[in-house]
Amino acid sequence: MSPSPDEPQRPVELMRPAEATPLTQNQRRGDAPSPAEQPGDEPRELRTRAERRRLADAGRPFISVAPERPQGGLRRFLYTATGGVINIGPSQKELQEQELIERISRPLQGSHTTAVLSLKGGIGKTSTTVGIGMALAQHRGDIPCAIDANPDSGDLVERALGERAIQAHQPPSITDLLKQLGQVDSLTALQGYLQQAGRLHVLAGEQDPALSDSLTAEEWRRIHAEFAKYYSVIVTDCGTGVTHNAMKGILHTADNIVIAAGFAVSGAQRALQTLNWLANHGYERLARESIVVITDKERVSDRVDKQAIQESLRGYCGKLVVVPFDRAVVDGDRINLDMLQEETRRAYMNIAAAMVDGYK
Repeated sequence: MSPSPDEPQRPVELMRPAEATPLTQNQRRGDAPSPAEQPGDEPRELRTRAERRRLADAGRPFISVAPERPQGGLRRFLYTATGGVINIGPSQKELQEQELIERISRPLQGSHTTAVLSLKGGIGKTSTTVGIGMALAQHRGDIPCAIDANPDSGDLVERALGERAIQAHQPPSITDLLKQLGQVDSLTALQGYLQQAGRLHVLAGEQDPALSDSLTAEEWRRIHAEFAKYYSVIVTDCGTGVTHNAMKGILHTADNIVIAAGFAVSGAQRALQTLNWLANHGYERLARESIVVITDKERVSDRVDKQAIQESLRGYCGKLVVVPFDRAVVDGDRINLDMLQEETRRAYMNIAAAMVDGYK
């Protein structure tokens, strides 16, 4: 009979796992206990302890897994000096970097594109494009590419290869490729228009001011379609602004975007303007999932509240990453991962990992 609603209920007492007595095989089947299993033959505590030991032994692997080899610092010194006898494993920082590498190197189906843009020039947009492109090239099994779609004589190739590397000849530009696009029918033919910065393939932007702003949205779609046949990750340096001719095509083909910003008040404000413009012109998802990158290029005064700038931008984007001040970035020469500070290199890895995370 069910208790009356007005009748007080007896509290249910939960038994802790350590106090529970495991069922014997017959009891699990619902049979009566056999004489060998009668209570009293063995103290309950001993039976419970033995059962726990049996269960633990059943799940124990036959071969123990050794800690991973540490990559640096005192941990690696001890490992090397003792011939691997002392191995306390990688540090927390090394484990975090390994997690970034796993995210960056995630296998992808099809082709994916990230557009890097800003409303203000000289704010770290191209250095960010090269930095994340290099991080992708270093840690992915496939080969990524970067395209200079900057209508204002972009310097993507210079930042990827160095000025001296291209002084001997003028590399083919995006305009040259567009003129011959009908004859490009293979990866080998396409690579004839590209420069190689290690494992990163780069298409130079148009340097002639009379032609640089002539790329249309439809022409961009044709170029993008050709690259998408061969490259799983495409990073596009979009130039300054979001309203030039090719921008509509670039945004329509982008899986996600990176918005360059700075700690100067004007740089932060323009990043917010970019996010608002995107949200109000049909690109709300891109704005909401965007990656805002603040490159500390300028020595702003102590009056600028960097933390306040970060917090104001963080509320409008999917992720915010700060690239610390680094001479190897602000000098305007080639971006070389080996020459960057450890914090700078890891910042570019963070951006690359967030990009790949956003590829569906």
